[in-house]
Amino acid sequence: MEDLALSWDLGTAGLLILAASSVAVLLILIMAFKVHAFLALMITSVGTALAAGIPPNQLLDALAFGFNSTLGNVMLLVALGAMLGRMIETSGGAKILADRMIALVGEKRASLGLSLASLLMGFPIFFDAGLVVMMPIIYAVARRVGGSFLAIALPAAVAFSAMHIFAPPHPGPVAASTIVGADIGLVMIVGLVFAVIIWALVGVLLAPWLGRRFDVAIPTLLGGEQEETGFESNPKVGTIIALLGLPLVLILLNTGLNTLGATRPEPDAFLDSGWVSSLRVVGETPIALLITVIVSMFVLGWGAGKKGTLIEKITDSALGPIASVVLITGAGGMFGGVLRVTGIGDAVAGSLNDIGLPVLVAAFLVAQIVRLAQGSATVALTTAASLMVGVIAASDFSPLQVVAIVMAMSAGSVGFSHVNDSGFWLVSRFFGMDMKQTLGTWTLLQGAMAIVGFVLSYLLFGLASVIG
Repeated sequence: MEDLALSWDLGTAGLLILAASSVAVLLILIMAFKVHAFLALMITSVGTALAAGIPPNQLLDALAFGFNSTLGNVMLLVALGAMLGRMIETSGGAKILADRMIALVGEKRASLGLSLASLLMGFPIFFDAGLVVMMPIIYAVARRVGGSFLAIALPAAVAFSAMHIFAPPHPGPVAASTIVGADIGLVMIVGLVFAVIIWALVGVLLAPWLGRRFDVAIPTLLGGEQEETGFESNPKVGTIIALLGLPLVLILLNTGLNTLGATRPEPDAFLDSGWVSSLRVVGETPIALLITVIVSMFVLGWGAGKKGTLIEKITDSALGPIASVVLITGAGGMFGGVLRVTGIGDAVAGSLNDIGLPVLVAAFLVAQIVRLAQGSATVALTTAASLMVGVIAASDFSPLQVVAIVMAMSAGSVGFSHVNDSGFWLVSRFFGMDMKQTLGTWTLLQGAMAIVGFVLSYLLFGLASVIG
């Protein structure tokens, strides 16, 4: 959509007013008039596009820009993850694993154990894919322990998000590091430390407290606790752990090789070589999940004496309940995409860059405001990195100071997820929250992650200045 020509120029101030007005209209439609989130997002996207001056003959292209890309990414992951989760849930595997985990850590520490497991899983796997794979275990632990569902679920989501935002081999920090010339290995070490600290402060301490403020029932997307399907087989704990670990190992092949390639003098030659290319394909998240689903069909289905017709019924039953999740998430991407094609992110980032703020503050604020304006954390991070690269190149920063700047941009890119972020709607639907509840929990948690991340970046930058 780079060649899109708007019918009129609203300027930075006009674009900011338009973005704020669009968000307000969306909130009113959903909260006051109770319009379904998918319809409200689509109505607001159309209105925002036309108000921004997108020509009518390019309106559908502007809507498709965010919707198609988000839906394409989310649909495969959610569908395959739901099939895997449905088989694990209905076989009894989720309950068995939840019972074993609670027996090890105790009911009072079940949320902590689940969150720690999510943190470890979050190292190689993307936020949305990891959350989908983990959902049957989260549901099972919540049923077993009782009490507040969100107090159990939110810490796990924070763990996945912390790893995704701050630690390579995830795409955001890798892209930012590549743009500004930061040492990938150093970014990974610092990113992992930041992710663990942020998880401990926000996920372990704050998330359960926020979760207990809302009474949300355990969702039934993957089936209810008492439902009998004929697929029950009571698999061993080791079998379920192996099935959950399989996509992690495969995905780590891809992300690990991509990170290794970025450190090579000729990355394309390394990544396109025969065996590396093959392993990267196997480790692409949709392919890794597809392989895991097929293996699960053999292990939990045919291997447990289940008929093919029952296996087909179980996997098919996983798709209907997640249709709303996928469509609303795609519509959230549509709204964010419309805001991106208006140029609001670039306009705001350019204005902030001209103010002359200290580099660390500017890096954080550019990423944060672009994130608030258009929703995508990856776009916010790469936009900030592209603007900061000239400042960094012209300055005499140490390698550790450059890493601190990357961490500040990462912190800004995660902050205050709201209605123009597809991830906001993914969490909302999977956790059974309405928009007000999601704003009161997930948005605040993401904001807290941003603030803690910036403070850590500031401390690291100061430390790097002292030690040279």
